[in-house]
Amino acid sequence: MEQQIQLNEHNKQEYPPMHTTEHIVNQTMIRLFGCGRSVSAHIERKKSKLDYRLNACPTEEQIKNLEEAVNEVIARHLPVTTEFITQEEAKGRFDLERLPEDASETVRVVKVGDYDECLCIGTHVANTSEIGTFKIISHDWDEESKRWRMRFKLV
Repeated sequence: MEQQIQLNEHNKQEYPPMHTTEHIVNQTMIRLFGCGRSVSAHIERKKSKLDYRLNACPTEEQIKNLEEAVNEVIARHLPVTTEFITQEEAKGRFDLERLPEDASETVRVVKVGDYDECLCIGTHVANTSEIGTFKIISHDWDEESKRWRMRFKLV
């Protein structure tokens, strides 16, 4: 008899193309800026925003490179797949700090091709070809907190 996987319930309804884009942007920020994944996210259908901790405000050229890099990943038509592992198996592979205290023992890994993988219980597209074009619509820098916020949409 197959054992039923027990996961925590998800408390929000994401727009799958935008949520998958968040994963791609996070990995691209890691690769281009050497920072961690976003420190806060507000993901909506029409526009979304992500905050990152950086040492300095990105230049306009770096922001343009970020937008181009994200769109290059989207254009690769990567499959988006899931895998279920235990929290013990996730140690050392993922940052478990963001897991809620009552997180289930089984966690879900979402993979965007060979580009990104992270723990996530959200909804996603099956392939990056379903996303569209990523466009940064505005951004700002908070020098005191070293926080860069970007707002983006999909067209």
